[in-house]
Amino acid sequence: MKLQLLVPQYNETDDVVKPLLDSLATQQGIDFDDVGVIICNDGSDIHLSDDLINSYPFEVQYHLCEHQGVSATRNECLDRATADYVMFCDADDMFLMNCAIWIIFREIAAGGFDSLTSVFVEESRFNGEINFIHHETDSTFVHGKVHRRQYLKDLNIRWNPKLTIHEDSYFNILCQNLSQNVKYCPTPFYLWRWRDNSVCRHDPKYILKTYTNMLDSNSSLIDEFIKRGRQDLAMTFCCSMILDAYYTMNKPEWINQENVAYRDHTERHFADYFKKWKSLWNMMPDQNKMVMSNQIRQRSIAEGMQFEAITIDAWLKRITKLRK
Repeated sequence: MKLQLLVPQYNETDDVVKPLLDSLATQQGIDFDDVGVIICNDGSDIHLSDDLINSYPFEVQYHLCEHQGVSATRNECLDRATADYVMFCDADDMFLMNCAIWIIFREIAAGGFDSLTSVFVEESRFNGEINFIHHETDSTFVHGKVHRRQYLKDLNIRWNPKLTIHEDSYFNILCQNLSQNVKYCPTPFYLWRWRDNSVCRHDPKYILKTYTNMLDSNSSLIDEFIKRGRQDLAMTFCCSMILDAYYTMNKPEWINQENVAYRDHTERHFADYFKKWKSLWNMMPDQNKMVMSNQIRQRSIAEGMQFEAITIDAWLKRITKLRK
């Protein structure tokens, strides 16, 4: 088998999962013997029906597991996979068009890859209107990425079971940085569907509430790179996180007095993060920091930052005096 989709399921009903499986069933130009789906139920009382599982021209495996969280459940899916390539999908998403798998197989036929990342499309809402947003290559989201299974197995690349929020970047960055055989596909083939009860897109304070989880994810990533003897990557992603935190704290929503409690909590969390990884920050040459800083600053301006209320050196000096 060439490709298996690995899908964690928790409280998603037949109606929620069906569009993903339907979008696979409509794929053109492929042999359905070459594709399969592995769905692992993360201890949910809501089970998918046999009628749904058995109604497709490709193999669908359905496994009931103990509740462990999304990262551990993705590992459960991976442990059961046998295909040459795997793709992690969320249960409520779908393929964007009916030649999506053909596009993936085209990339496999053209020399293959250890990890592939693609443009993907997000279905969104703005003032009640449907919008579709193109996301370029990134390490933030699981969407639109395919991996060679033996690559993941040989290098023991797995989801960190301790991470359940902002967990994608940990796994994606490992996949994209532990091999030279990484491909980028400019053709979008995956749709991140809108769901009315999606917390991360409904709550305007989602990032304010979960930025500490982002710090924890990055800290786990740095630990992993150090264990693997990749001090260079540990230093790069540490400095990138510190600069991201600095510019994030200068965005209007973080300066707004109504969010002062979120800012205080996050800065105290960051104080411990910076204490742990300060040596990596100090090791990075100033010229490299300047290049990173310019890139992250431009992105932050595009996201609404207007100016820096305090220099990074002054901010870090103040931060070192804080504790959670």
